[in-house]
Amino acid sequence: MIPAPPPHRLGIGLAALGRPAYINLGRTDVLPVHRSTEVMRERTRAVLDAAHAAGLRWIDAARSYGSAEHFLADWLRTSGHEDVVVSSKWGYAYVADWQVETEVHEVKEHSLERLRSQWAQTRELLDDRIDLYQVHSLTTDSPLFEDVALQRELARVRDAGVALGLSTSGAAQGEAIERAWELEVGGRQLFSSVQATWNSLEPSAGRVLAEVRTGGWRVLVKESLANGRLAVQPPEPVAGIARRRGTAPDAVALAHALHQPWADVVLIGPASVDQLRSNLAGLDLELTADELDELATAARDPATYWGERAALAWQ
Repeated sequence: MIPAPPPHRLGIGLAALGRPAYINLGRTDVLPVHRSTEVMRERTRAVLDAAHAAGLRWIDAARSYGSAEHFLADWLRTSGHEDVVVSSKWGYAYVADWQVETEVHEVKEHSLERLRSQWAQTRELLDDRIDLYQVHSLTTDSPLFEDVALQRELARVRDAGVALGLSTSGAAQGEAIERAWELEVGGRQLFSSVQATWNSLEPSAGRVLAEVRTGGWRVLVKESLANGRLAVQPPEPVAGIARRRGTAPDAVALAHALHQPWADVVLIGPASVDQLRSNLAGLDLELTADELDELATAARDPATYWGERAALAWQ
C-alpha cells in the first residue's frame, strides 16, 4: 500500500535535475552552462533540502532521468529523512551519456527484460525506499497490455509490497488509463496509482482521473506547468489572473491543478530553489469560480497540445 500523502499536496519531480538537458522552458536560465554531474547533484540537493523544509514529502524519479535516482539516493542517505514517499519509473532508458546536444536522449521499451534490469538497478540504489514503481508513459499501443509474462513479473513486485502505478502521455491518456484499470493479475488489479498530465492547457484526462480516484487509485499530476510553458509563455487567462492577483503565472497554474479534488499529489519540477519558492505561492492562492471559468478557456485541443510538446527542444 502507498502511504497516504501528507496534507501538503505538492511533490518534487526530478526530470529537470537528473540530467544536463531537458525540455522545460525557463530551465536554462537558472542553470549554469557547464552542468557536470557534480553540479547537478548539488543543485538537486539544494532543491530537495528547500522542498523538505517547506513541507514537501513526495519525490518522483525515473530510470531515464539521467542520474536522478543516484542523486536521490545520496540525498536520502546524507539527509537522514525517513518521512518522504519515493516513486520511480521504468520503461525508458537514458542514452545521452550526459551530453546536452545529442540526437536521442532516451529510448522507450516496455519489455520483460527492461523491467527486470531497471527494477534491479532501482533497488540497488534505493533499496526499500521505493514506495511506488510506475510504468513510464504507458500508451494504448504498449506491449504490456498483451504480454502476460510482463504482467506477472510486475505482479511479483506488487506482491512483494511495492505499489504499482503507471504514467501516461499523449492525446489518448484517458484510453490508456481505462485499459490499465481493467488489468488484473492474481485476482486483483495490477495497478493502484496513475501519474497523468493535467494542466490549464491540457485538462482532457480530468474525467477519467476523477473516476479512477473514486475507484480507489492514487492520482498524481505531472507536467502541471506544461513543461514550463505556463510559467514562461502563459496564455492570457493565466497571465491575466496573475496580473490581477499580483502573483506569478506559475502560482496561478498550480493553484488550478491543486483545485482539482481528485488530485492527490501535484508534481512540480523546479530547477532552482527560486523556482521552487515561486511554485509554492500556488498553495496560498484560492481561485474564484469566475477565475476557474476563465482558466477553462485556456485549454488546447489535446492533439495540438501534444504536438507542441513534441516540438520542444532538449537544451
